[in-house]
Amino acid sequence: MRAILTPYPQRDAGIVILKPGSGLMNLFHQRRLLISSVPDELAHFSIGEIPEANQSLLDDERLKVFFLDKRVITAAGGIESMKIWLEHGKGCQWKHGEDNYHDKNLTVTEYELSAVRLCWYHDTKLRGHLVEGLDELVYINQAEYVIRAAMTELQLPQGHQLSFPELCWWACLKGVVDVLPESAARKVFRLRPQEPIKAVGREADIQPERAATEMIQEVVERVKPVLNLAIDPETPESFMLRPKRRRWENAKYTQWVKHQACCGCGGQADDPHHITGNGLGGMATKAHDLFAIPLCRRCHDELHANTTDWEEINGSQILLLVKTLDKALAMGVIATGKQK
Repeated sequence: MRAILTPYPQRDAGIVILKPGSGLMNLFHQRRLLISSVPDELAHFSIGEIPEANQSLLDDERLKVFFLDKRVITAAGGIESMKIWLEHGKGCQWKHGEDNYHDKNLTVTEYELSAVRLCWYHDTKLRGHLVEGLDELVYINQAEYVIRAAMTELQLPQGHQLSFPELCWWACLKGVVDVLPESAARKVFRLRPQEPIKAVGREADIQPERAATEMIQEVVERVKPVLNLAIDPETPESFMLRPKRRRWENAKYTQWVKHQACCGCGGQADDPHHITGNGLGGMATKAHDLFAIPLCRRCHDELHANTTDWEEINGSQILLLVKTLDKALAMGVIATGKQK
């Protein structure tokens, strides 16, 4: 339980008097209490008990598209899990209208990607009708469900105010960070709100800048697995006598390779070098993207200029490839799973 109280300090006696009222006396049955100043997000509450989980992100218009996205709901556990969560709540959620009657029996009614807990009376009254206020209630349930899922995943205590960065990290873990709208991504990087392009103005006045969503995706690629391999032992080519060779490409993996240390000099790599010779590649073709090692520009040029001399100094390309693949597997960059 949390509460906002007015203190009456008695400076001469060195004590502070609090008048909680009978409804809040349970708060003082504990042996120890934490006293804190009222945060900005709770400043509008009157004196008395405050909700345990009043999340300021619920009212942020920038996140509305995120909370309503199907992938986000699925990442949070799906609609069936949301319905189970609502079943554990108390009372009918419909508080609009002049009719204050509520049936004692409750049911959870599904509305597209969300659900609402209603008594039998209001479920019969609202089902199949477009009623003002119902869309808002549906959205609140969706948003609260996603926030609850994020707090559970991040092991945050009850009553914690989920922050923008925390929600962003949860989205990263669940693979839905790309759903964040541009305005929300700019909030994460503490960038100024994007100014609309004026209808009349000079082209020279336009200051180009990278999209915040692109920046956040770039950061995510460094910490999450960038490649999911799906194994199909019965591809159509497996049944052909002379199957046509298809080159396997994956830009995410080569992007990870070029950010590793150079296999030659140990400095920062610039290029993903595709293995040459050794039965890989062919005339006017490259080896598969999986068969690449990180090299800086200088080492890359030296290898192509004289492969034999380069391998005598730095080691076999095949050995370096095995080490690169071993590192990728150990770091979780390569993981088996469904292709996205």
